[in-house]
Amino acid sequence: MARYTGPKTKIARRFGEPIYGSDKNYEKRNFPPGQHGAAKKRKKVSEYGTQLNEKQKAKYTYGILERQFRKTYALASSKKGVTGEILLQLIESRLDNVVFRLGIAPTRDAARQLVSHRHITVNGKVVNIPSAMLKPGDIVAVRERSKSLEVITNSVEGRSCSYPWLEWDSASLTGKFMSYPNREDIPENINEQLIVELYSK
Repeated sequence: MARYTGPKTKIARRFGEPIYGSDKNYEKRNFPPGQHGAAKKRKKVSEYGTQLNEKQKAKYTYGILERQFRKTYALASSKKGVTGEILLQLIESRLDNVVFRLGIAPTRDAARQLVSHRHITVNGKVVNIPSAMLKPGDIVAVRERSKSLEVITNSVEGRSCSYPWLEWDSASLTGKFMSYPNREDIPENINEQLIVELYSK
């Protein structure tokens, strides 16, 4: 699957929830996409279909391709602990996701672009790989010459969410990845156990 660049409201309607955040269009049309929408009788989804749907929802939510997702799952399954929870922790530790969570970018897509265009540093060094995974203690910051970018200043000004595993200094536009998040602190509505069951087949 190539990275999806089409209408996001359509994807949100497919999963029955605003996975990309607040969406006025979704609120107006919160029924499945297609010619007949809510009026269409839909077949009962199989167990496999339910598991696959949950994996696809996670991939679209975080903007991860299949190969990356599978590699992350393999890494999670090799570690001790609850595989599903570790999977989400690893995904949350991706640089693009942390940039989004810190409020440096308004969306994960925007965060991915900021990283790719070399506007973000990790521990003082420019990193342009959005999928780079951070470790507890890593410092994420906006590059000095990029601090005046409109997309960054607007996003930081509108920053309202804070997360217990992240520390933010608005004066220096610097954040710290304190620890891997606990499952209950991750706000995304994803049933990771279904993903584990799918990959375990």
